Amino acid sequence: MTIAYKRNFPTLTINNVSTYYLLAAEAMSIHPFPLCFIMATGGHGAREEAEPKKLKLYSYWLSSCSCRVRIGLDLKGLEYEYVAVNFPEGEQQTPEFLKLNPMGYVPVLVDGDIVLADSFAILLYLDEKFPQHPLLPKDSVRRAINFQAANVISSSIQPRQLMLQHMREKLGPQEAIACAQDDLRTGFAALEKLLKDYAGRYATGNEVFLVDLFLAPQIHAAITRFKVEMDEFPLLSRLFEAYMELPAFQDNMPGKQPDTPAEHRV
Repeated sequence: MTIAYKRNFPTLTINNVSTYYLLAAEAMSIHPFPLCFIMATGGHGAREEAEPKKLKLYSYWLSSCSCRVRIGLDLKGLEYEYVAVNFPEGEQQTPEFLKLNPMGYVPVLVDGDIVLADSFAILLYLDEKFPQHPLLPKDSVRRAINFQAANVISSSIQPRQLMLQHMREKLGPQEAIACAQDDLRTGFAALEKLLKDYAGRYATGNEVFLVDLFLAPQIHAAITRFKVEMDEFPLLSRLFEAYMELPAFQDNMPGKQPDTPAEHRV
């Protein structure tokens, strides 16, 4: 390991930790100032500044799970590399991708040596590591409602949509769409009841929180892919209108992604 120490004089390169501590102690006895920074570079000489590794997001334009994470990254002002995974071509089942996520789905976030799959886990990780624009309210009840409502979407509504392709093959496209619509209406009715006492401009108040990142892509999919009439869900309809006024939501919808096919771009 190479450690660099600098304070307005030439950098000292030290190749083991024990030598560093001895030298640091001697320096502090001669020059009474704090150590400015310590940087582990992993070999081959020291650099004055550590280069932060850019986050990498493996995503698919149509994935509502990926959309949640894209919105979260945007809200927190985090730069990242977008890596498109072509689902129609089966890239999610390649050996390279399965090393990142053996389940073979997106999103996958890579942060240095950390590899995380599952949008819920990724968003909670980002919220702890990057505290700007918190994704959870301080109030314990509203925080619990965020978890509950997000879980309704991620475990009860969205997974059933993944069965759509199989349902198309067995039932035909029209019946498959009808089944998906029934599932969405059941879930949306539950969310209307759950959120009615907590909603402000957004789902759990006047700030955007975790559940909003789950709601927006799900409502978008219901409207655009499954042709659900939203008139019977006035609260969710109002929330979706509010989301679509925010650039972080607008810019991360499926129609604006690097891998969005030309015929679906907006």
